[in-house]
Amino acid sequence: MKKFYFALDTVLRYKEQVLDGLKAEHARILAKVRECERAIEELERRHQECTEELRQNKMDGVTIREIHTYENYLESLGLQILQKKEHLKQLRVKEEAKRNEVVEAKKETSSIDKLKEKKLDAYNKEVQKEEEQFIEEFVATKSAMAKLTG
Repeated sequence: MKKFYFALDTVLRYKEQVLDGLKAEHARILAKVRECERAIEELERRHQECTEELRQNKMDGVTIREIHTYENYLESLGLQILQKKEHLKQLRVKEEAKRNEVVEAKKETSSIDKLKEKKLDAYNKEVQKEEEQFIEEFVATKSAMAKLTG
């Protein structure tokens, strides 16, 4: 019997390549999300440290000019945190959209893969049927030859 051939193999390979590309893009976006989260955490840590430092300096005695410098720095950090959080929201929207694309591509690939499995199962059953038929013919021929010669 001829070798198994699946007509949609090239389509399946293409879909798998698309899926791999989408997974890679999703991973890159996830890395950006994690990086942005770490940046926010670092800014918040610096904001907390500066606030604590200002509180301590107020207790120890500090000039109004230094207080204004601290307040300006804290305001700047606060704005940076807000900007990073907005950027993080945008990244999460992108990540979710890309994840949905990956899910859809996976569904397409899976459906073609399942079809290939069904076709391969049918092919294997046909091969087994032909082998059984060959064995039956071989046994029948052998027994007919034995009757003729013996």
